[in-house]
Amino acid sequence: MDPLTEKQIRSSFVNCTKGEAARLKLPLDFNELPWEDLDFLGWVDPGAPLRAHLVRRDADGNPVGITLRVPGTSRTSALKSSVCQICLTGHAASGVALLVAPLAGARGREGNTVGIYVCSDLACSLYIRGKRQPKLRAGHYEETLTTTEKIDRARTNLNAFTAKITS
Repeated sequence: MDPLTEKQIRSSFVNCTKGEAARLKLPLDFNELPWEDLDFLGWVDPGAPLRAHLVRRDADGNPVGITLRVPGTSRTSALKSSVCQICLTGHAASGVALLVAPLAGARGREGNTVGIYVCSDLACSLYIRGKRQPKLRAGHYEETLTTTEKIDRARTNLNAFTAKITS
């Protein structure tokens, strides 16, 4: 992924207000991000730890941002998945979180949401490339897909989730 500017990121959000986008905090390591290894930028907001943000590029190369709610600790025990639905990385239960995104537009303002189980640190791109390893792997399995095929699968999964939010 080519590097994004703060302005591009803030103006890319499709499911929050301009004011919310203006108030979000960028990742603490924003200036050191490994852009060449990222298929999307994902982070938990350091100023609001129950919010996460994700920015990917669409088919035309334009950034598309979505904001998500992170479950509070009281709901963590109710989570049932240990596999990320974007990159299919297996983790110990605490390594995957159910993140919930308000839908874009009027449906989102009415309270409609969609959820996805995703790597808690939103580092799917790094797990796919072997640059980061899950702490306690749950149900470790070896895949025969190439890294390029895994990247394509993760992008397809993320595009499908984003489509649910924007359609």
